[in-house]
Amino acid sequence: MIYKFEKPVHGSIGLEKYQCTIEWRNGKFISDEPVTSGGKDLGPDPYSLLLSSLASCTLATLRMYIDRKGWNIPSISVNVNMYSEKKEGKETTVIDRDVIFSADTPEEQKTRLQEIASACPISKILQNDIKVRTFVFRDGETKTIKYANGEITVGWKPDFCQHSTRCWTQLPQVFKPSERKWIDPDGAAPERIEQQVMACPSGALTFKFNK
Repeated sequence: MIYKFEKPVHGSIGLEKYQCTIEWRNGKFISDEPVTSGGKDLGPDPYSLLLSSLASCTLATLRMYIDRKGWNIPSISVNVNMYSEKKEGKETTVIDRDVIFSADTPEEQKTRLQEIASACPISKILQNDIKVRTFVFRDGETKTIKYANGEITVGWKPDFCQHSTRCWTQLPQVFKPSERKWIDPDGAAPERIEQQVMACPSGALTFKFNK
């Protein structure tokens, strides 16, 4: 399992309704709800953020393709909207994406670019099977199994473990679920083990340097 980002997108909220601070690798911005939903509309709402990811990915993908082909299309714009419909008890979300090119763009180029837009990476994600996994970090006293060497001790709390698979897929030299003593602290440098333990989303893994 390899995540898309080395540093995950981070969100936080305080008591101000319903302003969220979203931090990404190079900065931060505000997400908010519209006034009709109790917010102050100071930033894009979650639905707008979802649609904006599709719009920006579509535009970037089309621009890359146009530049590679050397076509003379100086401007592209995209309108994106969505609705839900229920048929026979099943709810389906439909996203409409309208692409507008310069007025003098040849029809055959428009046809090809329509195909390219449909294959942009965010389009593929939205049309694939998607799983959303939710983990909650826990911090408390419970049974802890310890694995140690001369430098580091790794603790595992079975009751807290939510099996995110981050540990053994990202550092298999140390975390080996198919073996009886499944954590081998000699498998990597203590600093690397520390880094992986800190990525545990459930609080099931802890560490301490023995010195």
